[in-house]
Amino acid sequence: MRAMVLRARGETLEATEIPTPEPGPGQILIRVAACGVCRTDLHVLDGELPEPKLPLVLGHQVVGPVEALGPGVEDLAVGDRVGGPWLGWTCGECRYCTTGRENLCPKARFTGYQLDGGYAEMLLADARFCFPVPESYPDDQAAPLLCAGLIGWRSLRMTGDAERLGLYGFGNSARLVAQVARMQGRRMFAFTRPGDDAAQRAALEFGCEWAGDSTQAPPEELDAAICFAAVGDLVPLALRAVAPGGGVVCAEIHMSDIPSFPYSILWGERVLRSVANLTRQDGLEFLAVAPMAGVHTEVVRFELERANDAIAHARSGASGTPVLSP
Repeated sequence: MRAMVLRARGETLEATEIPTPEPGPGQILIRVAACGVCRTDLHVLDGELPEPKLPLVLGHQVVGPVEALGPGVEDLAVGDRVGGPWLGWTCGECRYCTTGRENLCPKARFTGYQLDGGYAEMLLADARFCFPVPESYPDDQAAPLLCAGLIGWRSLRMTGDAERLGLYGFGNSARLVAQVARMQGRRMFAFTRPGDDAAQRAALEFGCEWAGDSTQAPPEELDAAICFAAVGDLVPLALRAVAPGGGVVCAEIHMSDIPSFPYSILWGERVLRSVANLTRQDGLEFLAVAPMAGVHTEVVRFELERANDAIAHARSGASGTPVLSP
């Protein structure tokens, strides 16, 4: 099958042919119809995530029909359309897996990182970790829901019932979250790079009542904030913006170092926490909520062999999730 392969960290992807995998017990083979390009792919490619399988096929926002079933798969049939996310396998036995926290499993394996991903014609996946995709979404528009959407949803849940919500960084994930938060009746305040007028206009169009650059204070205190940008310097700014009892959620899998900050901006029972990966429950919940909220994704399509161009698009920060189609 055709695939775009990473041979060594920091290199461009190589168009090549690799053997088509065969599903083993509990596995399925997905014919990739669309695979979104995520910022996490950049972290893997750049060596910021330390233990990738090499050579590696990147990609963990995969949508497509089931091509073949391995022994023991009973809940899916050939032809069913499914999504394959970042979380690709867990042990099912550790203290985290048995208490609803499989996203923290120390033995977890991740699609497009320790498992080959979707920058290819086929994806081999554990059937337990694949989700049915809402019928209302075409393949390419469904792909971003599987990471930008899922991580955004988990981050939003971590803010509890916060009414005044700050969104630091208004890229693809924040835009999906904003559509759900708007349905929930929350008030949103967006923070962007200084001078990024386009992102600020987009924030207002997506329902934020205020948009400014990240160095500015919001017009009123926030109940919670989510940091979608992988910039540690934003964390003290967000802590200063939230009211006592509020929280700051860091949504990125990798972030630059957080500078030291005075205890006074954490005091007052403010909370600072990270979001790590996702659970299957997150996937089921968000893929049910997204159609109800009318969540719309913005995508830019690339052929599989143009994966390096799609990565450059993602790196540029331009709007729209790059999506590869074999």
